[in-house]
Order: sequence, then structure tokens, then C-alpha cells
Amino acid sequence: MNNILLYVVTVLIWGSTWLAIEFQLGSVPVEVSLLLRFAIAALLMWGYVLIKRLPMRFNRRDHVFFALLALCNFGANYLILYWAQAYLTSALASIAFSMLLLMNIINTKLFFSRPIAKRIYFGALLGVVGIAVLFWPAISSLDLNNGVLIGLLLALSGTLVASLGNMVSVRNSQAEVGILQGNAWGMLYATLGLSLYVVLTGASVDFATTTMSYWLSLLYLSTFGTVIAFACYFVLLKNIGPEKASYVIVLFPLVAVVLSTLFEGFVWQANTVYGFACVLLGNAIVLTPVHKITARFRKPRVTEVPQKAVRPLGS
Repeated sequence: MNNILLYVVTVLIWGSTWLAIEFQLGSVPVEVSLLLRFAIAALLMWGYVLIKRLPMRFNRRDHVFFALLALCNFGANYLILYWAQAYLTSALASIAFSMLLLMNIINTKLFFSRPIAKRIYFGALLGVVGIAVLFWPAISSLDLNNGVLIGLLLALSGTLVASLGNMVSVRNSQAEVGILQGNAWGMLYATLGLSLYVVLTGASVDFATTTMSYWLSLLYLSTFGTVIAFACYFVLLKNIGPEKASYVIVLFPLVAVVLSTLFEGFVWQANTVYGFACVLLGNAIVLTPVHKITARFRKPRVTEVPQKAVRPLGS
């Protein structure tokens, strides 16, 4: 699967999970829903790698990083972001999470000393601005009380944890750990960790009160939102680097807005159009190398082919 297809699949799936999560909220505690989500995902991942007979034995050092991957990308980051949404609107939470793009750029520089092109910084900033413009009505009417500040701190903390998890995934790829194998171990550790957390917190749930929409959305989140999307995203991290791959984060809200338009009657305003334009332009800047842009405007050189001298007849 090429990078463009991986990019599109990741954006479409994770963009649609915002709608699916709405059906998860209600009678079931967040930590229990997350436990079920990653338990199903772990079963699917392990079933696949065992059927394919992929090598699953790794050294202790690798298992430490699998546990870190579970903590940062499959566990703690989700819990912290869900806690943040108790204080924030989904719009503000989306904007805070879009900061993952900037955090990944900085962490890539810190952990891997990878040079970052200037256009990446500009495109990333333009994308974050676009998300802010997209949700400007929610921001402008926001009351900055203590609860909102707590929510912002939680959201940014959860985003930082997720960024560190992305760095762990890059490390695993550099250590030649297969993405499917790493995800299988990570999701297993996440399931064990969430199970322990649920036991310690004493979360209880009456599954008799759950609806069919809850279980269908859970299967969608487990299969597509976790197994498929994370695999595609981690391949992108490996192929094009965190600073480019993480731009999918600021594209999620665009998909969410489109779905909200189709299913929830969302009405587009001027800020919606401007926000879309900023995000898409930022995306183009991040993903398109400068030499490809300049090549489109550069006139092709016409090389003159030297003609052979023609000898006169009879000579």
C-alpha cells in the first residue's frame, strides 16, 4: 500500500471515529469501553500474526518499548484526553490534540536529531491555525474558568503522551521490529494495563443497559479505529517521518465536520470554509518538497542537438 493511500485511509478512519465515540458515551465508564476496545483489537491482531506465522519473540529491551507504546498510544493518552473532555467542548479538545503535529516535529528533532525543513514548521502552524478558525465560534464564546484551564492542561498532557508514543513507534521501526508484531504486543500490554486500572478503580457497568449502537460502534472502533488505522499510521511514521505523518491529526476534524454535515445537520459558515482552506494548504506545504513546487514553474530547458555536417555530393 503506497503512502498516499495509507494517508487517506488513516484520515478517513480516524476522522470518522469522532462520530463513533458519541455512541460509546453513556452508561459504560470510559475505562471499561477502552478496555473492551483494546481487548478486541488485541485478539484480532494476535489472530492475524499467528495465522501469518510472523516472528513474535523479542528481547527484554523491545518488550520495555512495547509496554511504553501501550502506555503512551493505547492507554494513558486516551484516558487523559477523555478526562479532558469532561471540562472542554469537543471542538477545543480537537484543537488541543492538533498540537500533536508541532509536538512530533519538536520530539523528532530532540530524539532523532532529524533535520526539519522550514516549510514543515510553516505548514504545521498553518494547519493548527486552520483548526482554530474552523472552530472559532466555540472558542469565541468560551468562558476561561478554572475548569477549562484544567481541561486544556489535561488535553495538552494527553497529546504530549501520544507524541512520545509516536517516538516509541519510530524507535521500534528503526530496531527492525515489525509494525504488526509491535502493535500486537502493545495492544496486549494495553489490555492488561487497562484491566488492572479498571480493577483498582472499581468501575462497574450494567451491560443490560447498553444498546446495539454501542456494540456496533465498539466493533468499528476496535477493528478500524485501532487495528487498521494504527497500522497505517505507524507505517507512515516509518516511511515519511513523524513530522509529515502526524499532519493527519489536523485533517481529522475536517472529516468530522463533513460527517456532521451529512448526519447531524451541521451548517457551514465562512469560518468553516476558511478553516478548511488553511488546513488543506498547510497539508500541501508539509507533504510537497520545495523542488517539486519550483519544478512546476520552471521552464523546461531546450537542448540543441548539434547537426552533423552535410557533405556535398560528389566530394
